[in-house]
Amino acid sequence: MSGLPRSPGFDLIGRRALVTGASSGIGLGCAVALGEAGAHVICAARRPGPLQEVRDAMAAAGLSAEAMVLDQTDLGALEAAFADPFDVVINSAGLARHSPAIETTPGDFDAVMNVNLRSAYFLSAFAARALIAAGRPGSVIHISSQMGHVGGVDRAVYCASKHALEGMVRSMAIEWGKAGIRINTICPTFIRTPLTKETFASPERLAWIMEKIKLPRVGEVEDIMGAAVFLASDASAMVTGTSMLIDGGWTAG
Repeated sequence: MSGLPRSPGFDLIGRRALVTGASSGIGLGCAVALGEAGAHVICAARRPGPLQEVRDAMAAAGLSAEAMVLDQTDLGALEAAFADPFDVVINSAGLARHSPAIETTPGDFDAVMNVNLRSAYFLSAFAARALIAAGRPGSVIHISSQMGHVGGVDRAVYCASKHALEGMVRSMAIEWGKAGIRINTICPTFIRTPLTKETFASPERLAWIMEKIKLPRVGEVEDIMGAAVFLASDASAMVTGTSMLIDGGWTAG
């Protein structure tokens, strides 16, 4: 043989990454995963106290990180955050307000769409614009949901926001591919985080979840971390405009 193929690798050494929603849950897991892969991680979230705790814990673990207080629904502040381009952007900020569709209020609808879709749209656009201006490739990753592919009880608004996010990502992938900018989603099932504590505390909801998940457990934050590194790294250099379902088989049928 003339030579064996070489893996492009999963390291992110020398990469600059932004993770939103990084103060807890999936966002925290993604920030740690990128840091462990060698990236310098800017951890962004609205709450300065928990955010600083994350940054300090990452630094104590030998990871390169800094904190950025950011409300990404403030589009002016969001645009300013992209004054310099990021090689990797993971958007993990999200909002859920569940209710039967006939009881959804306009306020709840607007709040969910403002975080899950509007801010995600412009975050993507600002990230891509900065990369294009610098003539650099990059990877944009949105934490979507299995609910971007199916429906769910009392989740009409949330599902609407995530289905829209999936379509948005596919269109942006077409638009930015020639510039070397990849954009994808990670679609988790129910992951054990502070935000899902109330759901898991309901025997009825837990029974519904365990009926749908084909594996014998619910998801953990660690289940998302490898996917984040894969989509951020050169190992996924030909992956764009798609969804990585980490749903324990929920959408398999």
